Amino acid sequence: MPSERLQKPVLVLNASYEPINVCAARRALVLVLKGVASAEEVSLSAVHSARNSVRLPSVIRLLEYRRIPRQTRALSRKNILMRDRYTCQYCHRTMPSGELTLDHVIPRSRAGESAWENLVACCHYCNNRKGSRTPEEAGMKLLRQPRPFSLHTSRHLMRMVGNGEAQWRKYLFY
Repeated sequence: MPSERLQKPVLVLNASYEPINVCAARRALVLVLKGVASAEEVSLSAVHSARNSVRLPSVIRLLEYRRIPRQTRALSRKNILMRDRYTCQYCHRTMPSGELTLDHVIPRSRAGESAWENLVACCHYCNNRKGSRTPEEAGMKLLRQPRPFSLHTSRHLMRMVGNGEAQWRKYLFY
């Protein structure tokens, strides 16, 4: 389907080749056609007009350097699960997103905030076992301390989105 091809993720690089974003192939194609970006890598898919055929980009690079302000990512269930690699932070099992919940490390009943530093991916069993206690009180240990969103987290999320995109690897510092 042509519309599916236009929704595929495309890695966006700054003029310095630093990864800065992921966008849909449709947006990437528009940026290339407007002369704002160049295609560094192209996919096998193409879009066709009456006279032309253009291969869709897989990686684009902006032609002018853009200063990127300190990056923030929306605090959401999806982003927390991606940060934690869909792995329960207590029992270390990787599961589909539907089988995971979010756990407040410091419970909300104790003024724990809904913030990057206090939320972790957790399976239903471990979440019920922990209850309204801290991990120490419940005798549970976190796999990793939750951390705020950072450039490292951003690159990790880009790697997750592009997990099968071999053309992205050399730009994401695997």
